[in-house]
Order: sequence, then structure tokens, then C-alpha cells
Amino acid sequence: MELSYSLYEPELPKLRRDFTVEELKKYDGRTHDGRVLVAVNGNVYDVTKGKRFYGPGGPYAAFGGRDASRGLATFSVGCVKDEYDDLSDLNSMEMDSVREWEAQFKEKYDLVGRLLKAGEEHRNYSDEDDENAALAAGDKSKDE
Repeated sequence: MELSYSLYEPELPKLRRDFTVEELKKYDGRTHDGRVLVAVNGNVYDVTKGKRFYGPGGPYAAFGGRDASRGLATFSVGCVKDEYDDLSDLNSMEMDSVREWEAQFKEKYDLVGRLLKAGEEHRNYSDEDDENAALAAGDKSKDE
């Protein structure tokens, strides 16, 4: 009988905050709590429940603690940048792919916050904030 991976993982408290590229790197699943975050199209998702894919040793571990947008758009796990990636050089087909992946992440994983460009301020999220309302007020997603 195969047991679920999550049976052995404690439930982590919900995280609501924005991240710089550098701050996001700490959430690759290698820290004491094992939390894994992935950014897609300017939004950060908690993918800890998918740790076997995005955590250490997983097939998509290169995306853990990183912005996976370019890699998802180009179907390349090794295509990850160390600075904010505005994706401006992606073609329309690749951007469509990013948006499709983003829709899947929104459906499967908890939205944590935004991935910040250099100079952008962290937003204060309160417990009353609805995920969509919090991001809709200043959504900087790359759909434009």
C-alpha cells in the first residue's frame, strides 16, 4: 500500500506576502520547514503539496524558489534567470503557454503574493484579504 507524501508533512501556516527574486530563492524546499514556492507570471504560489515535483530531487526542482515562467513557456527546466524576468522577449505562443500554466497553478496551489520587480514595495496583506481582491488592486501580471 502506497501512503500519501502529505501524511508525513505537517500542515504549514498559510503564507501571504510578496517576494523579491532573492527572497524567493530561500523557498526551494531545503529549509527547516520544507516550504516550496514557485512564481509564475508575476504571482507566487505555495507548491509545497507538490514537493515531490518541485522540491529537492524532483523533476522540476529547478523551479523551486524561482520564477518558473520562462521555463514553463519554453518547456525547459534549466531556463531560469537569477534576476527579475519581465518575459518581454517571449512570443505570443510562449506567453499563451505561461498563462495556461498560471491558470493551472491558480487552480492547484495557494496564491502567496507577487514577485516584485527591483524597487517595488512589499504589500501588506491582512487576514481579511481575499486572494483575488488582494492582487486585483495592483495586479502587475504580465498579461498586457
